[in-house]
Amino acid sequence: QVQLVESGGGLVQAGGSLSLSCTASGIFFPGNDMAWYRQAPGKQRELVARVTTSGRTMYADSVKGRFTISRDNAKSTVYLQMNNLKPEDTAVYYCSVPLINYWGQGTQVTVSS
Repeated sequence: QVQLVESGGGLVQAGGSLSLSCTASGIFFPGNDMAWYRQAPGKQRELVARVTTSGRTMYADSVKGRFTISRDNAKSTVYLQMNNLKPEDTAVYYCSVPLINYWGQGTQVTVSS
């Protein structure tokens, strides 16, 4: 049974930072790409960042240079470091295992102006 447990969301002022983490169980973590998605109210869910099994990273244009995705295979955990946050980053952030189209329960990130 796959489980993804996210943590680290919250409320922050514009220009601030937050760090999200997602710990996976029920999968062979080193063998899976991992990703973060987000969904803002009234908008479709969008890919924020992805890290491959080899550690290669990809980002949405809107977060390049501000967000960093990383993984720790020993801890079965993927991280999303978010710096210089903007009000438009406000959304529910979801950890994902793309290969099996599986998402965690989500964590709210709210950026105030």
